[in-house]
Amino acid sequence: MVSQAFAAETVELKVGASPTPHAEILEVVKPMLAAEGIQLRIIEFQDYVQPNLALAEGELDANFFQHIPYLEQFAKDHRLDLTYIAKVHIEPMGVYSKKITKLEQLRNRAVVAVPNDPTNCGRALMLLQQANLIELKAGVGLLATEFDIVKNPKNIQVRALEAAQLPRVLPEVDLAVINTNYALPAGLVPTRDALFIEGAESPYANVLAVRTADRNNQALQKLAQALNSPEVKAYLLENYSGDIVPAF
Repeated sequence: MVSQAFAAETVELKVGASPTPHAEILEVVKPMLAAEGIQLRIIEFQDYVQPNLALAEGELDANFFQHIPYLEQFAKDHRLDLTYIAKVHIEPMGVYSKKITKLEQLRNRAVVAVPNDPTNCGRALMLLQQANLIELKAGVGLLATEFDIVKNPKNIQVRALEAAQLPRVLPEVDLAVINTNYALPAGLVPTRDALFIEGAESPYANVLAVRTADRNNQALQKLAQALNSPEVKAYLLENYSGDIVPAF
């Protein structure tokens, strides 16, 4: 159940979020919700596992950090009854390097780091395929792994690591495929620094996730509406220079 604050007429929502950009976006809607008697408490997480577990266990009322394929796969793998009630934005995944300035310079047997969680690993490999670096087995879709690579002209060596570590290991590898919410805090600007980047048509919309039993909760629905407001769209367009794209 959604937490009740001290004042009977005020509802408190505890929402887990990645610091950038999710917590920043939630700060935009905080005063909008306060005007309707909803106190938004933003709890920041640095990883992709705890926010869903905390939501399922009732420690959070919602979370905002992940895209739809990740939510669906995580809920299935951990048998969690979670869903989403708003699509908010797309964070284009990018291919970065500190050693080369264009993909054509990539050496043979280059080391390429990708996220190690299943959906983001598959997403990264699909991006490498779009960049013509590899070819994946037909039909593998979002859950592709390095074992599904059927053509690898440069014999690249795929190294799967925790998503949050990728900006730190970037100087040590030839390429790293990094999620925008980890790229931005590391000073990487996707539209400026990525050698290759997803287009705005990416299906990986970041969503407001809730327990399925709470999907019609009035306070959560108001939060969803605020996240899909003209104010949030304007904020995304004005503050992220195309690195984060509205999904509504």
